[in-house]
Formats: sequence, structure tokens, C-alpha cells
Amino acid sequence: MAALLLAGCSEEMIAPGECVNALTQQEQAAGWRLLFDGSTLSQWRSYREEDVNSGWAVEQGCLTRVGMGGDLITRGQFADFELKLDWRISDSGNSGIFIRGDESASSIHHTGYEMQVLDNIGHSDAKDPSHRAGAYYDMIAPDHDTSAPVGDWNHVHIIAHGSHVEFWLNDRKTVSFEQGSDAWRTLYLNSKFAGRPAYGSLFKGHIGLQDHWDKVWFRNIRVREF
Repeated sequence: MAALLLAGCSEEMIAPGECVNALTQQEQAAGWRLLFDGSTLSQWRSYREEDVNSGWAVEQGCLTRVGMGGDLITRGQFADFELKLDWRISDSGNSGIFIRGDESASSIHHTGYEMQVLDNIGHSDAKDPSHRAGAYYDMIAPDHDTSAPVGDWNHVHIIAHGSHVEFWLNDRKTVSFEQGSDAWRTLYLNSKFAGRPAYGSLFKGHIGLQDHWDKVWFRNIRVREF
């Protein structure tokens, strides 16, 4: 059964020309820069490794999770910034986007926090509203489902400026919070991260893409620092 499922996942592909990674003239003028050019992974590395391992690759111009390899992180670290990217998830798939994480523990989710990437229709994790696409994972649930279905692209905009953080999915805000505030700490103490003392403590760190065992594609990853 497991072999059949893996075989089915491996057949899901992106069409040529679907993954465009380019800045508009307006974005260039505003100070945006690409974190992925569609052909190399020079700005990324695998978590706690020097380079990108075989779990991640470029597929038809997309940054793609292709096998077991652990999370992927940027070589650089970011404090106050905007991040934009597009993701497409496989059927019943799960992944995530981390910000402000480091490598002090066994995985980035011990410090960085996650915007959830999920097939809200096919994945059982969607039973928990704080685990649905666009959520601040296990902390804040969106009050609406703005995710696109499997096979379509989802557009992300993350803003992190000082303690203020916003998650946007497909042009609608899904989450807003103040990192480290009393309200945030209450959420933290009632979450699965309560036993991780460094969680959410950093105001500068790596951007990460999650290996949650399912195929996922990312394109047009760009960042602008304040």
C-alpha cells in the first residue's frame, strides 16, 4: 500500500512553463529580490547541512520536495521583511513555511513558527482549524478558508516587522499577531510548543520550507527587507 501511494505521488508533475520566477519592474524598484531563480538552489541548504540534499530539487522550474530530506532553509537570515511565494500541494499533502527559526534544536519548528500548507479537503489534519492552510500552525486558526484546491496555486504574503506578524493567503489575511505579547504567550502555553522554551523567541532567523513527507511545489519566492 505504501509503495503504491509513493508511486502515485511521484507521477504528479508540473507542466513546463508553469513555474515562472521573476520580479516585475515595480517589485525591483521597491527592493524585492528572488530567493529562487528556477534553476539553482544556491540560496538554500538542508537543515543542519552545508548544501541541499537529495530530498529537494528543481522540477520544471519549481523548488520541489521530491523525497525524504528534512526541512529546507535559506542560507541568509531575516529580521523585518515581507515574503511572497506561490505553493501547490499534492493530493492529501502537508507542508509549511517557517520564519525566524535557527538550528539550535533538532528541527526548525523548535524555534521558528509556521504558516501551514495543506490540502484542506484531503488531509485529516484539517479537522483542527489551527492546522488548516493559512493558519499559524497550532496557534491561530483562520476565520475563513481561502485556500485553492489541489492542482491550483496558492499565493502567500507574510509580513514580519518587529513583533507584528501577518499571514495572507490568496489576497486575504488569515492571521495577525504580536510575537511575544501576553496574548501570544497564552496561545503558546496552550499549544504543542509549550515544552519548547526557545519557540517564537527569535526576531531574526532563517526562512524554512517543511518536509512533511508529501510532494509540494514552490515558485516565485521573493523577499523584501524593511
